[in-house]
Amino acid sequence: MKRLRTDRRGGIGLIVGLSLPVVFGSIGLAFDVNRGIEERIVNQRAADMAALAAAMAYKADPDVAVLQPTADDLGRVNGVGTATVTAQVIDDYPSSGDSAVKVTVTSRVPFTLARVLGFTGTYAVTSSAYASLARENDWAAPCFLALSSDDDALTMNGGASINAPNCSVAAVGSIDMESTGIVASDVIAGGGDITQTWGYITANSARYAGSYNYPSYNGNIASKLVNSSTTLVDPWADDATLNAARALLGSYDAIPSPSSPTTSTCGTPVDWKLTYSPSASSPYYSYFNASTATYTVPAGTYCIGSLSISGGLTVKFASGSNIYINSGLSNSGNTLTFGDDNLYVNGGFSTGSSGVTIGKGVLWIGASNTIKFAGTNTKGAGDVVVNGDLSLSGGSTLTMGVGKHTFASVAISGGSTMLLGEGTFVATKGVSVGGGSAMALGTGDVYIGPDNADDAITLSGSAVMIMGDGKFSANGDITTAGGSRIVFGATANHYINGDMKIAGSALFGKGRYTIDGSFVNGTGGTTWPYTSSLTGQTYGNTLEGVSVSGYDMAGVDVTFVLNDTFSLSGGAKTKLVASTSTLSGSYLADLLIDSTTGDNVDWTGGSANDFQGAVHFPNAQIKMAGGNSTSGSGACFTLIANYIKMTGGAAAGTACQTVIDANSGSGNSAIKLVK
Repeated sequence: MKRLRTDRRGGIGLIVGLSLPVVFGSIGLAFDVNRGIEERIVNQRAADMAALAAAMAYKADPDVAVLQPTADDLGRVNGVGTATVTAQVIDDYPSSGDSAVKVTVTSRVPFTLARVLGFTGTYAVTSSAYASLARENDWAAPCFLALSSDDDALTMNGGASINAPNCSVAAVGSIDMESTGIVASDVIAGGGDITQTWGYITANSARYAGSYNYPSYNGNIASKLVNSSTTLVDPWADDATLNAARALLGSYDAIPSPSSPTTSTCGTPVDWKLTYSPSASSPYYSYFNASTATYTVPAGTYCIGSLSISGGLTVKFASGSNIYINSGLSNSGNTLTFGDDNLYVNGGFSTGSSGVTIGKGVLWIGASNTIKFAGTNTKGAGDVVVNGDLSLSGGSTLTMGVGKHTFASVAISGGSTMLLGEGTFVATKGVSVGGGSAMALGTGDVYIGPDNADDAITLSGSAVMIMGDGKFSANGDITTAGGSRIVFGATANHYINGDMKIAGSALFGKGRYTIDGSFVNGTGGTTWPYTSSLTGQTYGNTLEGVSVSGYDMAGVDVTFVLNDTFSLSGGAKTKLVASTSTLSGSYLADLLIDSTTGDNVDWTGGSANDFQGAVHFPNAQIKMAGGNSTSGSGACFTLIANYIKMTGGAAAGTACQTVIDANSGSGNSAIKLVK
């Protein structure tokens, strides 16, 4: 035993042998710990993504029930489907008064090699992430914004009120309220004072750079007062798309004046005087049937000096003819029918009380003091050129088929109607429709020039003008009287080189309207829908799927870019809805009306407006008075002007949840990860 105790041979091997289990166990433990670190990295990534997603879902629908399923889904997507995921809203984090969504991901990692040291089962690896719900600014972006830095940037008196619970009422300068009150997320005088003489301010905060002035007896003030300057800017300033639209003001499509046909080169013109007793030597004698009092003219080419018809006759030109009339067509009380012919007339055109029927083919009438379609008149498909002033009166009707229709001017009165088929319509010297008369154009481009008074379209009381979809260009004013109706078709850009003064009812097809003048709505009493006896269609129940029934002026997916003011009066009921997207060369997303004018803009006379989108007058004063009511009817209405003045019971409201954020503060929650 003594020799054994002192024997040192093989001692190292013995020690190593006894140490091997410990060494292998340590290596195994390190391996398992490393697996836990890798698992934690995976868990943290999943927790981060799940916290952001759950916070966004909670922002859209502030119900804690949305948190867990959203976090679970993101956990599975990020490879931690077997882990335990929990999600909750916690208060006072990361700072007092803030809140955040916390997501915790816990997974179990089994021991493997560390079992040598006696470790068994699994151990927990936990990662947590916090997504802050605190706002980037603790005030909401403005939906009413006065850009002036003056003391009277935004003023309210009388019974005026603003209801904007989810956005701010703001002015770069001062706010002076001597009225019923304001409901808003925040009331902001960015660089000035808030003066509240009477009435209430119901808001999360009132912010002012100078002072908040209110009488001691008035306790209806904002719950939180913040004496601090606030930077407010115009969100549409320097918008490239808007500037491009403004550059089109004054633009229109130039249209050449119509010319007269050539009617004297087909041969020697011979006068045709069609009577009940034609001369036997006349070239048309053989066409006459005395027993039926009928002239039947076979197909051919005819060179006629003047064509006059009298005596209660029936005159029929067979199809397939080319008819040239050099010195005018005059009919008096006879039945006149042209087949599918090409008809060229100079020297005047008068159908008489019985009217005329013309089949397919070209109708070309030259300049004359007398171009009159009386009675009942029809023209089949084919191009029509009238190089003169077309007049319809006395209850006459004119119906034309598909084709290009070109006129020097069109005047319809006395209960007359004009219905044109598809095709381009041109009136180089304007269109006027009198009371009780109607005009309807099929699908096609519309080009109208000015009359001597610079009017492109003039509608008298109870007149109707309906246009189909297609390009629209008016080089002159558009003026309508009370009781009238006008329907614009849809096109990318409607060019109006002048004022648009609507005193009747109007429907605006979708697209942009560039108006190089004022837009005035003085309507009241004539509302949509309307069923036209001329077209058989009903207009104004809906536009682009949106109900516009009950309004007298309406447009959906529209943007109006003006060079002057936009005035509302006379009990007008208006519904205008901006598009939610931008179409190149057409409407602008969320922009309803824009003008850089410095003139005053008045909304008065009990006018009631449903505006959905932004009204933008950065250089003008907008005054709402006389019982004017303007709101978004449950949608977002934004008003931006140099000055905003409200008086005399005017009321404005909006249901904006968010508006354009251009460094003017955001009403949105800033979803971001925080420690």
